[in-house]
Amino acid sequence: MPPGDSRGISRRDFVASAVAIGGSAALSACLGREAPLVSEKSDRESQFPTGSDPASLPDGQHNWNEYLVTDAHGNTAIPQHQVVLGLEYVGSVPPTDEERSEVEAALQSLERAHQWGTGGATSASLNEGLLTLLGYSPRYFDRMDASVDGLTPPEDVLKAVGEDPSMADPYDAYLVLNSDYGSILLGCEEALFGERDRINGQAVEGTFEGIFERRERRAGVVGRGNVADEVDNDSIPPSAPLSMGFRSGFRDTQPSEAAVTIDDGPMAGGTILAASRLHIDLDRWYEQDDDERFAEMFSPTQDPADIGPVGDRLGSTSEITKDDTENVEEIAEEHGRLGHSQKVARARDEDFRPQILRRTEGVATDVAEGVGFNFHSIQATMDAFVETRTAMNVDEYDVDVADDDHGIVDYLETRARGSYVVPPRDQRALPTI
Repeated sequence: MPPGDSRGISRRDFVASAVAIGGSAALSACLGREAPLVSEKSDRESQFPTGSDPASLPDGQHNWNEYLVTDAHGNTAIPQHQVVLGLEYVGSVPPTDEERSEVEAALQSLERAHQWGTGGATSASLNEGLLTLLGYSPRYFDRMDASVDGLTPPEDVLKAVGEDPSMADPYDAYLVLNSDYGSILLGCEEALFGERDRINGQAVEGTFEGIFERRERRAGVVGRGNVADEVDNDSIPPSAPLSMGFRSGFRDTQPSEAAVTIDDGPMAGGTILAASRLHIDLDRWYEQDDDERFAEMFSPTQDPADIGPVGDRLGSTSEITKDDTENVEEIAEEHGRLGHSQKVARARDEDFRPQILRRTEGVATDVAEGVGFNFHSIQATMDAFVETRTAMNVDEYDVDVADDDHGIVDYLETRARGSYVVPPRDQRALPTI
């Protein structure tokens, strides 16, 4: 449905469709739907709360936790809308000071126009601002005759986890834009590429034009109601925040931001981003009965009644224990299956703390057929991602369990993976180490 034709379509569906399409017409239509919902912190010129001095923002681009909506249990909530851009660097090699200044000015224009996430409001129920990550790939640093410790090429990541290396992202850089308002993302994307000279009442003072070119655009949506509206599968619970029906991101499954921050070297204060585009076989997933899905998502030792229809009864923790990870053979023999959360918990560190932090995830809204899924995690090295992803594999376990009873890995198909270093904020504009 064209962005201007809103007959018979809910606001949620309409905004998700507009974000997937992109462009000025989608932005104008999207603003018309979203502007009345914005808080009174905006004025007539600024539809959304404006930002502040970029120098006041966290040193790490990935420092989002204090600027995310949190639920009653203290779990952070991922913003509902995302736009992801795979970028090719077309500037000078090495970059000139003018190019670096232009990229930084463009990013700071977004930060002046929109607050960082919730603006730090602890009681916020909506993310009325913008959160971003700009990362650079091994391919980019190869062009600069440089390398980053802990940044494994995506081809090697795919090989290490038993997947096809041809699925590696071919980009120099990767930009993630997140907000609870689709029109914020559309306006910022247009501003970055010289298609708007003002956003949210603020002047745009820099552009990516002539420096980066868009090679791929991905869009996604997450959150209660959004997923059920987006995906053509009546089995998805209306209150499910993700397409497989359950919550994720429990406090005990998420490390601290400090734990995923690079400690030393030229990128100290930054992090490593793993970007994945997956497809999910939801039809086969929902052909199972509820007890099977509960066991395969969490652990067969857990009582579905203690989990709740979409995981709400778990509160702040997944309730996965060391026993669930150390007694895999006995559990598999008794129950005939293993759980996803149980398996990936085997990749936790010696203090039973997870090593990768889910940063964004969502149902892809730009996929013509099937159900796509965008998954982004941050970690101190790509080795942590490889270890966690490998723990999902069937052949890592010497147990007599069918592939489709082995967590969720058999329902996922990888379409693309990328690895990127997300520099600290003061080095994000075309680093060369």
